[in-house]
Amino acid sequence: MRVLVTGATGSVGGHIVEQLLEKGIAVKTLSRKEGNLPEGALAALGDLDKPETVEPHLQGVDSLFLITQSDQSDTKFELNKTIIQMAKKANIKKIVALIDFYNNPIEEVIQQSGMEWTILKPVEFMKNALYGWNETIKQEGVVRHAFPNSLSARIHEADIASVAVKALTETEHNSKIYNLTGPEALSIRTMVQQISEVIERPIELMELSEEQVIQEWKEKGYDDEFIQYFIIEMVKNPPAEVYTVLPTIEEVTGKPARTFAQWVSENKSYFN
Repeated sequence: MRVLVTGATGSVGGHIVEQLLEKGIAVKTLSRKEGNLPEGALAALGDLDKPETVEPHLQGVDSLFLITQSDQSDTKFELNKTIIQMAKKANIKKIVALIDFYNNPIEEVIQQSGMEWTILKPVEFMKNALYGWNETIKQEGVVRHAFPNSLSARIHEADIASVAVKALTETEHNSKIYNLTGPEALSIRTMVQQISEVIERPIELMELSEEQVIQEWKEKGYDDEFIQYFIIEMVKNPPAEVYTVLPTIEEVTGKPARTFAQWVSENKSYFN
């Protein structure tokens, strides 16, 4: 058995490669640029935005882990669709796809691909706590964030990988859609507190106003529609799916989902 892992140097793909190798599974990795990969992985360069660079690496592969494009534009949809069709043409038997938690039209394409399939739909990654936080924590001991009481059941990337590996190597997960969350719904305020406890340094949480957030994202070049939906509505008043804890990780892997405190302990060098 040989598995092709796309996004192999990324947050989830890296864990998948390691876990597959631990099981003695032959792994081919696909990434846009060279990166540090575990010994035993066969590295290949390819860009999911350029399917022609991916196609040669689909040959001689039994199963595919595919990170689909989160951008749901027509262009990205067609890119995803093309790669799925290429995989079928290359006689790949199984596809395990990581897609957006919210409705994504590529889901139907996967289900109708003619391959065995499993779809993974995680909520927000724990790693997102790094973006915009780690530098201000290191330099100032501060986190600036709006809506600090909003909740999210963030998930550890290694848990997503564990479910992916199960799906890639076991038949009982065929034709399943797994919605994935972490083990607890935490507020921004609680996450900052947990980071502070793990790194043993005080962190001040400075609450931004809605107006400040809107201005900040406008300066980053985002339009009003994006800001209103993804920044205001999804963070200020997230849908229940974002913070409703599901038992899927433990049901599939037999192990409890990893906590945010555990993730911080594993990654505390980013904050010190």
